[in-house]
Amino acid sequence: MFAKLLIVVALILGALVFFLKGPKAQTGDVGTSTHPNPAMKQYTKPSEAELKGKLSREQFAVTQKCGTEPPFHNAFWDNHKPGLYVDVVSGEPLFSSLDKFDSGTGWPSFTQPVKGGEIVEKTDSALGMTRTEVRSKAADSHLGHVFNDGPADKGGLRYCINSASLKFIPLEEMDAAGYGTYLTPFVNAGLIKAPMHETAILAGGCFWGMEEIIRKIPGVTKTTVGYCGGTTADPGYEDVSAGSTGHAESIQVEFNSTKLGYESLLDYFFRMHDPTTLNRQHNDVGTQYRSAIFYTSEAQKKSAEAVKARWDKSGKFNRPITTEISAAGKFYPAEEYHQKYLIKHPGGYTCHVLRPS
Repeated sequence: MFAKLLIVVALILGALVFFLKGPKAQTGDVGTSTHPNPAMKQYTKPSEAELKGKLSREQFAVTQKCGTEPPFHNAFWDNHKPGLYVDVVSGEPLFSSLDKFDSGTGWPSFTQPVKGGEIVEKTDSALGMTRTEVRSKAADSHLGHVFNDGPADKGGLRYCINSASLKFIPLEEMDAAGYGTYLTPFVNAGLIKAPMHETAILAGGCFWGMEEIIRKIPGVTKTTVGYCGGTTADPGYEDVSAGSTGHAESIQVEFNSTKLGYESLLDYFFRMHDPTTLNRQHNDVGTQYRSAIFYTSEAQKKSAEAVKARWDKSGKFNRPITTEISAAGKFYPAEEYHQKYLIKHPGGYTCHVLRPS
């Protein structure tokens, strides 16, 4: 206990020295990462200018200048919500709430890094004592230190981490945020149901406007605009626009079916376009702008037929629904400049509006 108190006092003094006199030099050799992760290449470190615009003054000082935040006055020391802690700089996964414990030091403490993440260790002699600094692998962010005074029944380690180096992803947001592969321990702990990923392919006019609405639907994890329902291999936008390939401008929708059912997704689909105009959506005319549901299983086919019949009888439309329901052939992603078009070009062309249910 006395040794832990000395460490806490030393860290507080170190923080005061940093903020009063500037950054401390770190010495030591880079160690090996605790858990190899072949997907680590997707996490990158922004430029210093970008970081200064993205991070708070304290976050920048801690992650880039090896600073230390004050104990008990930081975001996550007393956070008990389930979820994942990632590098505030790069987003790379670092620690899980399942491994978090109350060390009494006033900083977030963990018994181990998240499985599948990478932590780099360095020898730190900056305060006249030898400590082991921990840093993120991809962004090289200073995170904190690891000590040998953690819970004995869980390996005996205590990763003492600055809240300022972390971004917290709540459990219910992990899948949509791209961290679905880290959900298994939470599923095993009974905190969440295993996500069930399903794919739908929908067509209802210009894919720019459709994607902008669909990507925001709770439970949707990924959208890709492209071409489906035709006969020509590897069509491009000009080919499809000519109307000779048989393809429709379509959206491939990946969604978590434990949060968004297929029939619920189709209800959104019928609300965002006019399914009664054959081969046309407002000013966009041609078979490439037809209303279509391309099913990927017999279960989807039956659901699509049932939902279409229900909407046809609902009285919401003055004309019969003409939506095509057919088996999904190969889906061809559209050119990159079409993906998330209305994010890249706010105020760009769209003829889609989500009508009230």
